[in-house]
This record gives sequence, structure tokens and C-alpha cells, in this order.
Amino acid sequence: MENKNAVKDHLRELVAQALLDLRRHGRLPQDLPTPAFVVERTKSREHGDYASNVAMLLAKPTGMKPRELADLLVASLPASQHVEKVAIAGPGFINFTLARGCRLGTIRRVFELGKDYGRAPEGSGESVTVEFVSANPNGPLHVGHGRGAAYGASVASLLDAAGHRVQREYYVNDAGRQMDILAVSVWLRYHELGGVNVRFPDNGYKGEYVVDIARGLRAKAGDGLRHNAIEITDGLPPDEGQGGDKESHVDGLIARAKQLLGEAGYRQVFDAGLAWCLGDIREDLAGFGVNHDNFFSERSLMTEGYVDRAIKTLDEQGHLYEQEGALWFRATSFGDDKDRVVRRENGVTTYFASDLGYLLSKFERGFERAIYIFGADHHGYVARLKAAAQGLGLDPSKIEVQLVQFAILFRGGERVQMSTRAGSFVTLRELREEVGTDAARFFYVMRGNDQHLDFDLDLAKSRSNENPVYYIQYAHARVCSLFNQLAERQMSYNRGAAEAARQRLVETHEDELVDELMRFPEVVEAAALGRAPQIVANYLREVAAAFHAFYNAQPILVADEELRNARLGLAKATQQVLANGLALLGVSAPEKM
Repeated sequence: MENKNAVKDHLRELVAQALLDLRRHGRLPQDLPTPAFVVERTKSREHGDYASNVAMLLAKPTGMKPRELADLLVASLPASQHVEKVAIAGPGFINFTLARGCRLGTIRRVFELGKDYGRAPEGSGESVTVEFVSANPNGPLHVGHGRGAAYGASVASLLDAAGHRVQREYYVNDAGRQMDILAVSVWLRYHELGGVNVRFPDNGYKGEYVVDIARGLRAKAGDGLRHNAIEITDGLPPDEGQGGDKESHVDGLIARAKQLLGEAGYRQVFDAGLAWCLGDIREDLAGFGVNHDNFFSERSLMTEGYVDRAIKTLDEQGHLYEQEGALWFRATSFGDDKDRVVRRENGVTTYFASDLGYLLSKFERGFERAIYIFGADHHGYVARLKAAAQGLGLDPSKIEVQLVQFAILFRGGERVQMSTRAGSFVTLRELREEVGTDAARFFYVMRGNDQHLDFDLDLAKSRSNENPVYYIQYAHARVCSLFNQLAERQMSYNRGAAEAARQRLVETHEDELVDELMRFPEVVEAAALGRAPQIVANYLREVAAAFHAFYNAQPILVADEELRNARLGLAKATQQVLANGLALLGVSAPEKM
């Protein structure tokens, strides 16, 4: 019983055999289909270890009472060395209590599989692309991006552990208006550094990093991109602070920069901002333990023909129409709240056309499932993407959107204020420097992605049992400390002896800890299926609690060699499970605290 969910699979097989037997002997109709029954953990050990709902599902089609049917099934179950007792509970649940040998076999499985304990066979699932973070490369990552990064990276790791082939992707918005605003902001700061003072736009990017980019640009380009203040501002619409409109003012500035610099000059300014921000983002994410396999350029959607192919596909399927010179996608036919423009009357394709091209690219590149991880403000995208998928002839069930709610920082019980455009935001780097990567990664995934997160900075930094990441890492470090003490006392430990002596683990705390370790493969499976890393975070707290209780309940380094090996073996297995679980969340497993 070595595969990922060996015990559950074994119990399912026993039930299936019993059904087969009852059909064969005419106790149940021959043509009775096997229902999609479940075998799952009981909520309480009083009801055994696992329960199945099979009798309830079959009651109606057989015209029997569920308990009556459960009696029949239990009587027909094949004998199994892994099952100690089978009982019928409530309206007809079949409860299985596992044999002690089966439960203690967990320790041997953990030893044998090591880092692979809890993982499904490689490549047994789908080919999945997970797109996450994808912040506009127009400034440093802030704490809001941090939650998306931690969640996305953990989901990707969980899918990988569940046997899927996973690609982690960052969509680089290198073709949008926000990037043009950054380019103009850099260009004006470049002029300031060269002694040409132009009023900075109200809608510009004001962060100190813009000056850093401009400094690098001056070092490369010298005065080659310089113009005088009158050339730059003459005839522009007034800015908000001048009684005008900030949007039309900044758009005027963008047009002026493109005109004065020409295509090559403007591209140099634009690329300086893009390269700096993207480099900074990559460095930031790497420091946060988040690595992407691919940075996909929005510009490539045009150059590689994805947008054109998407529009052509929609056209061939009859899903486009013209109105007032613009080309529209009939999105309302597929459940969207309104139709979407794909090409404006001036011939320029829209953001939505880019979304279509990007969606098409994921499946053209061979992925079977596309997962988008967006901030909560993108909730309108869900219906839009599903409609786009159907229009393109893709299976909408293979496209998922996971929304990540905002994280609100608290320090000393007070909310920390932040604003992106004004440059007064808390960066992800500042958060990492204050609380550490481990605490940040763990705290971000402690709650479901669809729930608001209050991030307590003081708690994340505290070295106390109230801090969940400290509590879990301390359990791991405690095992390392045990083995250091073992060496100091010149005592021995032997893995083979630990496996052979596992029957000596009879105390309640030992029993409970073995049960926790046994659950790990099911926890990974459930967390991957639900795209829910918080399931792993909560589980690790429970393992740590069970280990601390075991550690405090009785001595481990005892003179009785057999018992010592058994208890050290249980501690070693716990250490492995904690390390495996923490790795899925991008958190380290330190040897000392």
C-alpha cells in the first residue's frame, strides 16, 4: 500500500468488491451501477478512521433502507489485514477502524518515500499553466502583490505535488497605457537631472525608483533624449492642478514624447523603465522564494499573431459583428453581462482582444488547464474569460479564475496606510525585511484566498507559540535538537530498529501523532483540489501541536533501546512531514531557532 492515498484506495476497493459480490449472488440487481461514493476521514475517532456513504446513495435505486443495505455490504466485505473493525453508524454510514499495524505502517512509508511522502506519481495529472502576480512592471511590488505571489506559488507547488505538470507564468503588461505613463515619468525625471525643469504630471509615478531609472537612462543616453521645456509642454491640455483633466494631460504628454523622441528614442525610454521594474520584480520575487518558469510578453501577442488568430477564430464561428465602425464580440451569447469591443473604429485592438489572444496562446502552447490568479478587483474577468473561451471553441471548465482578497497590515493594533500612485506604499521588500520571508509566506496563506486578510506584523515577528509559523518551525527544530542530545549522550539511533520497534508506540500522544502523519497525503490532495493552501497551513499547526504534546508527555531519550528507537523514529517521521508541508508553502524548516 505505497501509493499516495493507499488506505482510502484500499477501502474503496473493499466496498467495490462487496457490491460485486452482492450482484453476483443476486442480492442486488445485476444492472445496478456503482455510485460515485466517497471514503473519507471521520470527524471523530469515536466513529472509526474512515466512513463511506455508499449505502445512502444506493438506498433509493434498490428500494432498501440505508442501514439494511449497509448490513448487507458489511457482511460481504472481504477480509483485510488493514481493517480492525467495521461498524454501521447514523442513517447508514459504514465506518472503518484501521488495524494498528496499518496505522503504524505510516512511519515506514514516511521513511521510504522521504521528500516524496504525500506526493502523487509524477505526471499523473494534467498539464497546467498557473498565471500569478502579473503586476504592471511600473514600480516595485507592494504587499497586495505579495499575497497573490504567496498564494499562486503555493497553489502551483500543490498541483505539482498532486501529479500535475505545472508551468508558473508571469504575464508582462509591456504594451499598456500605464507603461506609457511610467515612460513619461522617467523622461521628465531624466530632464530634471539634466537641469530642465518641467512641471511633473499629477498622474505621473512619483516614487523614488523613477529617479533611479532616470539616472540609469542618463548614464546610457547622455543628453541624446533631451528637449527644452517649451517643446515638451507647449499646447498640452491643462493638468488637474491647473484646472484641467489629469488623464487628458498625461495622454497629451505621452503623445508629445512619442513625437519628439521618434520611435527609437521613445522605445529607449520605455524599455529603461520596463527593464528596471521587471528586473526589480524578479529579484523581489526570488527573495520571496517565488520563481516563474516563463515571463510572457503582452507585446508578443501581436508579434506572434495570437490576437489576429483569436479574432479570426471568433469571426469564423460567427461571433463578431460591426457597429459604428468597431468590431464587437457577442459575449452576451455566452453569459457575459455585455458585448465586448475587439477592434476600435481606428483599427487598434483592445485590451479584451489581448485577453483573447493570451487565452488562446495558453492552449496553443499545449496546456490542458489554465488557472488565472487575480486580485479581487478583477472579479468582472470571470464571466468575460468564460465567454471568451466558449467563443474560441475552448472548454470553459478548463479555465479557472481564483481571486485573492486584499491584505491589510496592522502594527500595534493600528492599520498601516498605503497608496500606490503617491509612492507611499509598503513594498513587499519592506515587509520581508520586517517580518522575514517565512512568516510573510505563511501568514499570506493562512486564510482562504477569497477572505480578507488582517496581517498582524507584531504577531508575525514574535517568537511565541501564538505565532503559527514559529510554533511549527520550533517543532521541526526540536527534533533536530533531540538528535543533537542523542549524540551528546553517546546514545544510538537506528532506522531499521525504529521500524521494527514501532509496535512499542502505545501511548495516547504517540497514537495521535501517528494519525496526524497518516493524514498528510490526503491533506495535500484536498488542498490541491480546492486550490486551498490554508488546508496545509492548518494541518501543519495540528501536527506541531501533536508533536509538542508527544514531546512533553514522556521522555524520548530513554535507556530502553527499543523504545528509544521507536520514539525517535516517530520524531524523525514528524520532522520529514513538517519539512514536506512547509516546502509546499515556500517556508523553510530550520534546524535551530
